[in-house]
Amino acid sequence: MPPTLPAHDVVLLGIGHTNAHILRMWRMQPIPNARLTCVSNHPTATYSGMLPGVLAGQYPPETMEIDLVRLCAAAGARLIIGNVVGLNRDRHELLFDDRPPLPFDVISIGIGSEPTRAGLEAADETSLPIKPMQTFLERLEARLLASGRREPQGGAAAAFRITIAGGGVGGVEIAFCLPHRLRTILPDRPCELTLITADDRLVPGAAVGTARRVQRELEAHGVKLVLGRRVVRSAGGIVSLDDGQTLQANLVLWATSAAAPPLLGKLGLPTDDRAFLLTKPTLQSTADPAIFAVGDSGTIDGERLPKAGVYAVRQGPVLWENVQRVLQGSRLVEYRPQRGFLKLINTGDDGAIGEYKGFSFAGRWAWRLKDRIDRKFMAMYQDYTPMPVGRASARPANEPEAQMRCAGCGGKIAGSVLARALARLEIPTHESVLVGLAQPDDVAILQPRAGKQLAVTTDFFAAPLDDPYLVGRLAALNAASDVLAKGAQPVAALAIATLPEGAENQQEQLLYELLAGGLAELRVMGATIVGGHTIEGPQMTIGYTVLAEQSGPLRAKGNLRPGDALVLTKSLGTGVLLAAHMQARLKAAWWQPLLDSMLRSNQPAAEVLAEFGVLAATDVTGFGLAGHLLEMLRASRVAAKLWIEAIPLLPGAGELLPDGLQSTLAPANSTVEDEMDVSGCDRQAAGYAALFDPQTCGGLLIGVARARAGELCQKLQANGDAAACMIGEVVVESSPRCRLIVS
Repeated sequence: MPPTLPAHDVVLLGIGHTNAHILRMWRMQPIPNARLTCVSNHPTATYSGMLPGVLAGQYPPETMEIDLVRLCAAAGARLIIGNVVGLNRDRHELLFDDRPPLPFDVISIGIGSEPTRAGLEAADETSLPIKPMQTFLERLEARLLASGRREPQGGAAAAFRITIAGGGVGGVEIAFCLPHRLRTILPDRPCELTLITADDRLVPGAAVGTARRVQRELEAHGVKLVLGRRVVRSAGGIVSLDDGQTLQANLVLWATSAAAPPLLGKLGLPTDDRAFLLTKPTLQSTADPAIFAVGDSGTIDGERLPKAGVYAVRQGPVLWENVQRVLQGSRLVEYRPQRGFLKLINTGDDGAIGEYKGFSFAGRWAWRLKDRIDRKFMAMYQDYTPMPVGRASARPANEPEAQMRCAGCGGKIAGSVLARALARLEIPTHESVLVGLAQPDDVAILQPRAGKQLAVTTDFFAAPLDDPYLVGRLAALNAASDVLAKGAQPVAALAIATLPEGAENQQEQLLYELLAGGLAELRVMGATIVGGHTIEGPQMTIGYTVLAEQSGPLRAKGNLRPGDALVLTKSLGTGVLLAAHMQARLKAAWWQPLLDSMLRSNQPAAEVLAEFGVLAATDVTGFGLAGHLLEMLRASRVAAKLWIEAIPLLPGAGELLPDGLQSTLAPANSTVEDEMDVSGCDRQAAGYAALFDPQTCGGLLIGVARARAGELCQKLQANGDAAACMIGEVVVESSPRCRLIVS
């Protein structure tokens, strides 16, 4: 059965404890005929229960992280890293600041909470909220080092004073565990900790005996406690309290009680008196049955539960059941909050304080219990093994097979789909376009400006990612790269798209997102879309025929000269990283650098080349660096020496390539070894394997006079191509059988 577009879209906004359960269950058994999209502003999710242990040196940071890039890939779910700005309830669309709206049939909102700043009149850069937790360690270290450098040198080091605002479990655990982190980062500075809470006792909601244990233990650790006071100002190293008292502080950490993130107020949904989304016991918004609010983000109407992770965890199975029931149109189940639960507080010294059903206890055994529970919980979300393909049918079992689809011209996308998708795009006009989409016809007609020649190229690919807007951007950049390398200015483009079969509204949305992504990049280049062709097929593909005006000298492959330096503008490794992504092996830390590199247009670099009078250049794409360099060497009838250690690699490529992972095209690319002399290099090195790695939206390979190579690299780097560097030199050809010397 050919691939089809799913009938239903399930969207998770934020991947906290509850929504993470949906992603985990989807990996094991996805809902038939549905697609899951995870939306987050960060490629990892952090388990707050293990943050204190990381501060105390009991765990490495990765122990508390869920790698969303890998987990989504393993689950076959789409991951969108972006900034959400609102919700269109009428159209059931999630709104972003820089991409098209995302439609949904069901959405679960679980973006958590943030520390409240109620009553705070002013705060400067010395105040540091613990959320977003994904960046807390990085922000903490930067502030500690910056504050430490400001202290005068010489003599006895002054104490580094830290104030923690908030006396709940989070603030208390930080007070217990932070000293270890401080000793690691500022080993020569004594530290003083003060914990301030507006409550009359610590850990509100806990039994009196538990609160007393916590207070005694904190005092034994040398933590100064200020109870029943609220911070009203934190600026200039001075913390002011609501009773007029002041304290000195180099850093103030905010771990106060939960407040609603501002985004919740922009969604147009009913909220409680604290601005959290109001829900029914089924976890659905009181305003819309297709919208769920979970974890800290939601408040069940009539309940007054504390914002605690244990509730979010218990909501997971209920949400999973109800998402399926909404799609099936059946009656939903209710979440019934537990009235008591185990509390375990990390004291940072391999001990813990606990409470269960009002009974308080402490000891190393309590820490071992907490450690076992936390590790077991995280293990469920850190298994990134892809599940077998085909474990869930694209169609429900009771739905009959669709009629066999026609090929030939009968396989085109419906004209109504195309018309609606184009109508949603704001396609710019261009002075060189006489007939385009503004007055659709069977052909586009262009009139190059006087003195200009017309350069034409075409390129398309099977979608390397599952985000159509992102894929559309990449396709436009990839297709335009050839003409940019030659010094031409893109004017217009014809789109080429293959879409899986599906309902018209689904094909329309997919085509719209693909073209919107491409148009976004073409606009930046000063070009527009003038037409194209769409067809149904087994795999989503997208590309463009790009028409460009060529006015200056052609930067040809055959213009290399002995003595030229070889300059590369981008790091290598997109092929192996995309291959890793298909196997759920692409780590979150590698995700953004990969996207940043692929989405970096070659247009700025091409403009710099014009300033230097460069006449030899090409873009590095599917045939890899070795393949494209050899094309230049053959055309120029020269040879080159390549310095393998100078070749820049994207984060992760240096780890994956020596491990034997490679793109499917890499073995074919390596057949050019017949023209290479590799006797002087380590063929097991990552840099050597990278020579044959096919690049999607790769950089430019440039030949420039050696005397100007350093200046060119500096200008490219200053202009945004940070990886630009010299990787070799052109020499006189001695034998076509060793045209490329790698050392």
